[in-house]
Amino acid sequence: MSITTSAVPQRKSIQLWQSFQHFFALCKPRVTSLIVFTAMIGMFLATPGMVPLGLLLAASLGIAMASGAAAAFNCLIEQQIDARMARTRGRPLPQGQVSSLQTVIFASVVGGLGLAMLYFWVNPLTMWLTLATFVGYAVIYTIFLKPATPLNIVIGGASGAMPPILGWAAVTNVVSPESLILFLIIFAWTPPHFWALALYRRAEYAKVGMPMLPVTHGEEFTRLHILLYTVILFAVALMPFGHGMSGVIYLVASLILNVWFMAYAIALYRHYSDGLAQRMFRFSIIYLSLLFAALLVDHYWYFTW
Repeated sequence: MSITTSAVPQRKSIQLWQSFQHFFALCKPRVTSLIVFTAMIGMFLATPGMVPLGLLLAASLGIAMASGAAAAFNCLIEQQIDARMARTRGRPLPQGQVSSLQTVIFASVVGGLGLAMLYFWVNPLTMWLTLATFVGYAVIYTIFLKPATPLNIVIGGASGAMPPILGWAAVTNVVSPESLILFLIIFAWTPPHFWALALYRRAEYAKVGMPMLPVTHGEEFTRLHILLYTVILFAVALMPFGHGMSGVIYLVASLILNVWFMAYAIALYRHYSDGLAQRMFRFSIIYLSLLFAALLVDHYWYFTW
């Protein structure tokens, strides 16, 4: 009897943990972590000193919650498509681990709390910019752009490029030219990053009728545009040094990373393979993380010395 009684709370704890994992997965934690990381870099670059701890925590958590809520709404809207694609069929909604109603409630509560946190503990400008980003991704990109045009990721990339602006606004309460440069870096990075994924997943996108560039214009056209956007990215990534917001440390790191990225783009254009496209996609994530980390190191090295 005692064994049965003690097993009940243990089972409930396991079920509670599993539910948490399912809802956490709705927030696309890997994507959200990159969003929060670039937002935090924006915060640190906005001030010569350290960001106040309370502000850093409130802004980071508020942006993370809003981003997670937008991702959950994206999963809700695309659950039928996700169920038919190998990359996404293991998500909680296609697996029946959470219901549509639960997802709506979860995303509404988490997103609302995140926006309230930004409004009251950070500043109203950051909250409104975050709300606009939420609408841009969850509504404009997911509902209208993604199923309608092969330029979906180019236009919709504006939402994904907003985090550094959000972080900068959280500290300074303004949208500065420096934060717009950070925006442009991510905006130019998004097409080659995502089109590399779309190339080796093109059959899946074609199966669900999603008009990704490799599906509508072919593999060779997509490879050319990956190369062209990588050239644009190379130029844009040098803007922090040209504008005077970074120094030699960032310049060297940027040159190395961009030459590396360019080598991938050239190789992909000349000798395509799905394996190479997959490696370029994975490197693109490392590229953006290291590029923004170099900005941070350069920033504090400059202000320290």
